[in-house]
Amino acid sequence: MLIVRATKKLLDHTHPPRAVEGDHDTTLLGPWYATALFWRPRLALLVNERTLLPVLLPLAPARSLPARVPDEIATVLDAHQAPRAFIANELRHMQDCRFATTANRSVVGIMNEFTKLAEIYTDDSAHPNLVTLSLRLATTPCSPLYATNVSPDRELAALVGAAGSGKGVDGVQHSE
Repeated sequence: MLIVRATKKLLDHTHPPRAVEGDHDTTLLGPWYATALFWRPRLALLVNERTLLPVLLPLAPARSLPARVPDEIATVLDAHQAPRAFIANELRHMQDCRFATTANRSVVGIMNEFTKLAEIYTDDSAHPNLVTLSLRLATTPCSPLYATNVSPDRELAALVGAAGSGKGVDGVQHSE
């Protein structure tokens, strides 16, 4: 199950399926945070809690957003050259996508920073390439990552490398 922790403005706009008490994320990347960007065209910004990896996608049609989130995440993971097996495993765990309210103010702050940077990077472009913009945002140094890999793209690479090496994200060798 994929848990997307969304801002009130996104929840009010999309009315997605809601997580209930006891639901937990089963993906390796963990929960994602999301907000609505009421630009033209309207967008949704997702940020992964563990890696701070950003993903931008069209908000419209808003009702189908929960169904589109897994594929959009997979597209950005592929653009970051994550292994296909890793992406397939994440997609398998994202088949059930539910939304909850935000719980981590630090990630919400990072979403706000990415929003500001995305506005600057788009430079009034009416139709920016959202994957390219997501990749560019992922190179941004983020203070919660200073003690580890500094930027979301590097944090993702380290996490995927640990997963592919047979070691867990805790760095300990795990057998299957």
